[in-house]
Amino acid sequence: MNNAEIIALKNTCHTILPGHKAQTPAQSFAQMASWCEANNIEHDVYGEGDFLQSFEKKIAGLLGMESSVFCISGTMAQVIALKLACEERGSSLVALHPTSHLLLHERSNFQVLNYFTALNIGNPHRPWVLQDLQTQPEHIAAAQYELPMREIGGQLPGWDELNAIKTYCRQQDIHLHMDGARLWEAACGFNKPLNDIAAGFDSVYVSFYKGIGGFAGAMLAGRTDFIAKARVWIHRQGGNVFRRTPYVVAAAMQFDQRLAAMPAYFQRTREIYAVLKDYPAFIANPATPDCNMLHLHLPADKDTAIQLRNRIASEHGIWLFNNAVHTALPGYCMFEWYVGDQMLDINDNTLRQALDLLATGLAMG
Repeated sequence: MNNAEIIALKNTCHTILPGHKAQTPAQSFAQMASWCEANNIEHDVYGEGDFLQSFEKKIAGLLGMESSVFCISGTMAQVIALKLACEERGSSLVALHPTSHLLLHERSNFQVLNYFTALNIGNPHRPWVLQDLQTQPEHIAAAQYELPMREIGGQLPGWDELNAIKTYCRQQDIHLHMDGARLWEAACGFNKPLNDIAAGFDSVYVSFYKGIGGFAGAMLAGRTDFIAKARVWIHRQGGNVFRRTPYVVAAAMQFDQRLAAMPAYFQRTREIYAVLKDYPAFIANPATPDCNMLHLHLPADKDTAIQLRNRIASEHGIWLFNNAVHTALPGYCMFEWYVGDQMLDINDNTLRQALDLLATGLAMG
């Protein structure tokens, strides 16, 4: 099936497990128009405007940072932050976990653009720790930490471990940058305020289209002089679009509501883990939830799992997952569950029905 056919099949389902409820463009635009009218929103012009600047200040304040700038994508924001960190410290080395988004999903942008050199640190299946950084003998300009680490099921480091890393980076003048694409989710896992988590980081990137449910866009936060330099590079890379208002409105109009719902998403994730105990053939990573996402490993190859997903969707109207990928073990695959609005409205009986269909289908081969 091609992507259009997969989307069409998903749209026929009455029960969708992962993520938030999807709106049509007409629904989204109508909601945006109503919100803009109620709040007297005016367009920005090349990133200048009261509404946009107030949202930038709001995010900077939540993170305890001096300043922030809206950027059209995290792909742009992160490489700019790390490039600037390298220039400030006279070294091109940036420490990245092997599952960093920069290494896996950004088409080697930092390498092709000659922005910096990646130095892999840590075990690919665990969050990296202080010792992984301490054992590097070279002059490292920056280190990136993703909170939570999406490619390994949403794992978080221990709080004391993270604080030790912050202290070491400060002592060694290593710019500590956070990939906080899902920082909103990590706050529940740590049970800490956002500014406490961000404290000790030199720069933070956050996303508005993942857990927040906006259209696109990100915020890069840090020192005022650092963000001023970042604005220049956003312009140089084509990110200074004429109107940022639509993207900011799509995020801002639901931002507070999404943040307030994160504890409920996390609690629902804990309840899902309790249900999964009755399905020993399915292995969750991490073993206990660190945030409102997980990877579920199945005793089947990915093609078998996807075919079964499609059959269950067609015959029962239940959409189990969006994609499956191979794992290191032969004959196994895994898929990701982001626990959002969909799972909040699905009771345990419906969840068990979905898991029963999956287990039965796998047993039948």
